[in-house]
Amino acid sequence: MPAARPPEVGARQAFFFDVDGTLLEIAATPSGVRVEEALIATIRRLHERTGGAVAFISGRNVADIDALFPGLRLPIAGQHGLERRDAAGALHHHVPQGVDWPGLKARIHTAFSDVEGLLLEDKGLSLAVHFRQQPALEGRVAETLQRLIAGTGDAVKLQPGKCVLEVKPAGRDKGTAIAEFMNEPPFSGRKPVFVGDDTTDEYGFRVVNEMGGDSVKVGEGKSAARWRLDDVQAVHDWLADILTASGR
Repeated sequence: MPAARPPEVGARQAFFFDVDGTLLEIAATPSGVRVEEALIATIRRLHERTGGAVAFISGRNVADIDALFPGLRLPIAGQHGLERRDAAGALHHHVPQGVDWPGLKARIHTAFSDVEGLLLEDKGLSLAVHFRQQPALEGRVAETLQRLIAGTGDAVKLQPGKCVLEVKPAGRDKGTAIAEFMNEPPFSGRKPVFVGDDTTDEYGFRVVNEMGGDSVKVGEGKSAARWRLDDVQAVHDWLADILTASGR
């Protein structure tokens, strides 16, 4: 189990943050989240303090995160690493190979078109089926999606999350995204710190642990992370303490 609050950090860290459930409280729908100006200011100050070594690592797409955090335009890994904007602003996309991706997404939409209480979120390179409003539908959603992707072999996988199942190309996750960032400036040569709350973040925790970094789990539950923060507010308080200690 993860230990208590993360230790104090120094000047040579690289920070990676999940968004929903870590920096932002989870809402009933992805569009329902609220971003306070104080949080944007905190992230901006941390970005300045680290010489730009701060990135978002999220299941959301890059454009969605930019809209949530106007004016920041940080490095971002979106859709669990399927798209990534590096610190120089270059975009990297990992397009599904050997799969009729538009056709698969269309079949998923058709399969759930008459099911109330589900929200289908087409992110471009992945498709999420949210059942937060009807948790009892989880089994039906999982069974249907497994059937629909059965013909894709190992090219497509189901990614579970909090009240969501996501259909995405295999081979990319939050861990691979962090590893790519850590091979590039301004992240390379620094100690990685990754903060996340969901099962999708476990990939990132394991990679950061292998690099000798600090992995931080937000909330309850078994995790590979080395440290723990209780909730979103605890993350905000921890970030404020980091900036206070640095005198910025």
